[in-house]
Amino acid sequence: MAGVPAAFAGEIRLFSGGAPQRALRTLTAEFEQATEHRVTSTFALVTAIQQKMEAGEKADLLLLPVPLIAAVEKAVAMRPEGRGVLVRVGIGVIVREGAPRPDISTPEAVRKLLIDARAIAVPRPDTPSGAHLDRMIGQFGIADAVRPKLVIKAAIDGGGELVARGEADVGMYLVSEVQSIKGITVAGLLPAPVQNYVLYGSAIPADNTTPAAALAFLKFISDPAKATQWTAAGFELVGGKN
Repeated sequence: MAGVPAAFAGEIRLFSGGAPQRALRTLTAEFEQATEHRVTSTFALVTAIQQKMEAGEKADLLLLPVPLIAAVEKAVAMRPEGRGVLVRVGIGVIVREGAPRPDISTPEAVRKLLIDARAIAVPRPDTPSGAHLDRMIGQFGIADAVRPKLVIKAAIDGGGELVARGEADVGMYLVSEVQSIKGITVAGLLPAPVQNYVLYGSAIPADNTTPAAALAFLKFISDPAKATQWTAAGFELVGGKN
């Protein structure tokens, strides 16, 4: 990857959901050192990225949950190359630093935690993880008791800080979004029966008529040699077609 001729270098406009932000900032710095490409990143709620694209904003590369890519593609054509599944991340439970770690080993333990908590910070229900948590609460049969205690705030907008300040007893967010927040502890992932992994995929809009730089960036960040950077940010590098 090193020593890409300047004639082939370019700027890559990346639109991504907030969850991979930590890993992508690290990997982008490495990529820019290894090549003459430059990456300009926009991180936002996945629904906001969808709205930007549908409103006509231009990007060279999208990194979004796979279902959101499919939704965006209904309004914005994508190139056949560059499509794939990149990483996955699960939902974790966070508490204030120094607080006892709750038992989240079984669905019943999670149900009890939700009932006992005074306030619970969760993502918006129009995001993949927020929608899953809303369904989980309904399936537990505790919606009437728990929904009034929910404090709905995206992690990218300060949801984890609510727990750090004690304004919520517990939070449930994608691990990648909260593990670097000061003042909180990740108690662990939700147990398998109630876990929901978000698969992040990639796509290159069809109006990117020079996709070589975006493809080079995708090749770089999906290299198995970069698995450590993804793991440090709470993700599992999976790869594959979407």
